[in-house]
Amino acid sequence: MSFALAVAIIAQAAGVSPIAPLPPACSGAVYAEFDFWVGDWDVYPRLADQSKAPLVAHSRIEKLYGGCAVRENWMPLKGAGGGSLNAPDPQTGRWHQYWLDETGARVDFDGGPAAGGMVLMGYWRGVNGPGKDGLIRMTYTAIDRDTVRQHGEISTDHGLSWSESFDLLYLRSKAGG
Repeated sequence: MSFALAVAIIAQAAGVSPIAPLPPACSGAVYAEFDFWVGDWDVYPRLADQSKAPLVAHSRIEKLYGGCAVRENWMPLKGAGGGSLNAPDPQTGRWHQYWLDETGARVDFDGGPAAGGMVLMGYWRGVNGPGKDGLIRMTYTAIDRDTVRQHGEISTDHGLSWSESFDLLYLRSKAGG
């Protein structure tokens, strides 16, 4: 039970009205920085001729826990499904993403807003096979209300050089689910 709820119950039992309600714990601007990604999406690789891009996944991104977190449910048509839980640190404003998939892969990403999007980085063990680890940098950019780009880059030399790992377009699902 939250403190605010306990105060309200005690006040009501005593026949007094509680003082003005407290604002929701996660209502600050930092909690809205990743809202552009919230929705039901069809995911395609980003290609020069986008009309030839095959559907690779569906992804449901939800705002949960009183606005304190953003949760992803990644549902590929082939390969391992997984998901992430994303939330800002209230003291620093830095965002953290915890990714876990059905192969057991687990990555802790860290970052924040940059250039109108979100950039998260994390060290992924075995991303290119056993013993082939890499630093992954993901940049999420809202193209418009119905399109988000997720561009992934990998560094195998601790961030000295980067190469493209993936480039995806999230298109808002017409099916809505």
